[in-house]
Amino acid sequence: MAGDPAPDAGGIRLDVWLDVACLFRTRSEAQKACRTGKVDVNGTTAKPHREVRVGDLLQIQRPLGRIQIVSVRGLADRHIAKADARALYDDQTPPPTAEEVAMRRIERVFRATMAPRQRPDKRERRQLRGLKGG
Repeated sequence: MAGDPAPDAGGIRLDVWLDVACLFRTRSEAQKACRTGKVDVNGTTAKPHREVRVGDLLQIQRPLGRIQIVSVRGLADRHIAKADARALYDDQTPPPTAEEVAMRRIERVFRATMAPRQRPDKRERRQLRGLKGG
């Protein structure tokens, strides 16, 4: 069957496999990551059309400088259940250090404080009108 994992198949396009394995939300996101050099296969930068085989080692650059290391355990060319998709790869990414966790927390707080303010609600508008004398 075409959607089942096929461990002895020749290979599958990298962008398709990244999408099916749920490492990216869509195939176009996977293609964009490959084109911008954020995905390495066996130590070399890979293009979206590169064939992926069982045993390949992928390094994916994630936001905030994180690197996800994944080894290919199975192949599938059609979408499968997310639980089954996790069986297609072995995540070898080391756990983040305490310093990295602290930096991510600081980054989240900074982004939250720098977010643009929302429009004032009805109560705040009334208060503003009262201050302006309207």
